[in-house]
Parts: sequence; structure tokens; C-alpha cells
Amino acid sequence: MPQLNRQIVIEQLPQGRLGPEHFRLRESPAPTPADGEVLLRTRYVSLDAANRAWMQGATYRSALKAGQVMAGGALAEVTESRASHFSPGDLVFADTGWQEYVALPARQLTKLARVEPLTHLISVYGVAGLTAYFGLLECGKPQPGETVVVSAAAGAVGEIVGQIAKIKGCRTVGITGGAAKCKLLTEELRFDAAVDYKAGDVGRALKAACPDGIDVYFDNVGGDILEACLFNMKVRGRIACCGAVSQYDSAAPHGPRGVPGLIVTKRLTLRGFLVSDFYQHREQALSELKGWVDSGQLKVHEDIINGLENLPAALIGLLAGQNVGKRMVKVV
Repeated sequence: MPQLNRQIVIEQLPQGRLGPEHFRLRESPAPTPADGEVLLRTRYVSLDAANRAWMQGATYRSALKAGQVMAGGALAEVTESRASHFSPGDLVFADTGWQEYVALPARQLTKLARVEPLTHLISVYGVAGLTAYFGLLECGKPQPGETVVVSAAAGAVGEIVGQIAKIKGCRTVGITGGAAKCKLLTEELRFDAAVDYKAGDVGRALKAACPDGIDVYFDNVGGDILEACLFNMKVRGRIACCGAVSQYDSAAPHGPRGVPGLIVTKRLTLRGFLVSDFYQHREQALSELKGWVDSGQLKVHEDIINGLENLPAALIGLLAGQNVGKRMVKVV
């Protein structure tokens, strides 16, 4: 049995940009599972822009508070079970928080089949891959020959969205930051074009990359980039609203101009979603994703950082756009 549990707690909620001073590392007694519970040891913690959004107030989950363990999902391994249908060594994805050990009710958990590498259970076969799959195909509904644009295109969700759009026969344009990421999109991931939002006028660059307009926009960022895409949408275009990372770590977030005017005149459809909305079709999605990965049609990038203590810096870096693909922290 473990004696101590290392945890990252929220020292104070940020009022502006997130910094290392908003977290601290502490040690607490390791939990003991009760009847019907399992003791989990965290293997890999998933990092997502939503981690920062949870600090701003209640969303689809309760607001975070100073003094509590930082929230987050992780791939975890059962080390002790007091539930009949779980055994030591079983893998689950759970809302563990940023800590080494947690005891959770077994009824809340679903056993995962092992794959190699295990990290794919967090990236392409986890929330990132399923978000890309359902957000694009169920909300964006792209048709062969249409133009699909995705923001944060070198990120965990964005790079998968763009590749699925190509698989479905679409012309794909990614918006990302920096020449190196643009090169990655067009040369390795087969995007038709890439727009560097750090290089100048995004609206003008989008117009050049999408001269006939945008049929489907997969929005991960909100703000100015959503505005630029709104002005370049085709009539009856579709926008899948996944996230708004440009707003999460800003002291003065702002929304796009053109709302609701452009939505009305262009007869646009905007649909927000949570990946859990589609979990009844999860097995079908995983089967398709696995087929594309196995065939080489879908490439997976993972950005793995070692050490529980490095979680705060890893999240801060993700919000600054340092990652390519899915960022996670290896705990053990």
C-alpha cells in the first residue's frame, strides 16, 4: 500500500494569466478504497485547454476553488480493488485530479482494453480523437469537395479533425501559430493549406487560402479567429463550436463581431457540443479511428512530459501553444 500521495493543489485562482504561483505541490496520506471502490494509480494525466476554463466558473462541471486538488482526467491503473469486476492491473480513464492516487467508486468507471502505445488511449482513442470525430462528422457534416477549416490545427483535436476531413474527401485548411507548425500541417498531415495567425491579417490570409469561402469551420479558439472565419463562411455554412482557448487565459476576453448579423444573412448553423453527447456511438467511432491509424491514413502526435511536479508548467505551455498534438504528463 502507498503511504503518501503527491498532489498538485490550486493555491489561488488566477485573475489574469495562469502562472506557476497559482499551484503548489503537497503530500497527503494515500487513500484507502471502501467497499465498491478501487484504488487507482495515475499513469498519464491529460492536459486540455478546458483545464483553464474550469478555473473561471461553473461550466459542464462545478467551478474549481482554491485549496482543492486541481481537476483533470487521467489514464490510471487499478492497484487495489474492492469491487468484483475490477482487478489490479486494469486500466481506466477517470477524473482523478492531479495526484498520484485516488479511490473512486467502481460503478463510475469503464475498463479499457490495452493498446500499444498506452498513450493512444488518451490521444486518438480518448477524448481528443472522439471530440474530433464527432465534432466534425456529426456537427460539421462535411461533404466530399467542400472546404473545411480548423483552428488550433496542430493541437490534439485540430490535427485529427484536419486528417479526417481529408479522409472524407474535403479540401482542408488549418489555422495554427508559426511557420514550423504550418509546415507540419501541409507536408506531414496532408492539409491543403495552412494559415499562420501570428504572421498578420488572418482574414486576408483565409480569403487567399479559401477563395470560394468556407463550408465547415471547426472552432477551437473563438475570439478574433472565429470572427475572421465568420466573414469568410459560405451561405449555409456550418460551424462546430468545440472550444474557445483564446478566451480562457485572458483578463479581457472578447467575442467576434458579426454576431448575429452574419449568422442570419449567411444562414449559418453554429452547433456547440460535448463529446459525451455522442457516446452511444463511441465503439463505432473507435473502430473507424483505429482503422485509419492502422492504415497510416491518420497520424498521431503526442507531446509527453515527465513528472507530476511539471503539470503546472505543462498546462501553462499548452495555453501558450507550445505543444504539437496531444499534451500529457507521465506520472509513472
